[in-house]
Amino acid sequence: MTFDDVRHIALAWPEVEDGSSYGAPALKVRKKMLARLKEDGDSLVMPGVPPDERDMLVESQPKVFYFTDHYRDYPTVLIRLSKAKAGVVEPLLRCHWRALASKKAVKDFDAFARL
Repeated sequence: MTFDDVRHIALAWPEVEDGSSYGAPALKVRKKMLARLKEDGDSLVMPGVPPDERDMLVESQPKVFYFTDHYRDYPTVLIRLSKAKAGVVEPLLRCHWRALASKKAVKDFDAFARL
């Protein structure tokens, strides 16, 4: 995957916008960060992942998921996009999007998805 693949997935959801964070490309929902590209150009910084879930992801797929000491105390996981598949990244993104988006946007999206 690439950040463009992540953009393609997330920009299909309501309230997602291109942005930047710490000088890197980012995706935001109502001005809150959904995800951003890490400075290495290959890793996605994915907030909204509780430490216990992050630990499970890192343990089960260490080539894809990791974190650094900087993120140890934050609910964040790093994803090596070059090693990741859309079927793994998309559900994490969608879960975080649902937490950030307005209730109306989520309700409308769910109603549309059922059609």
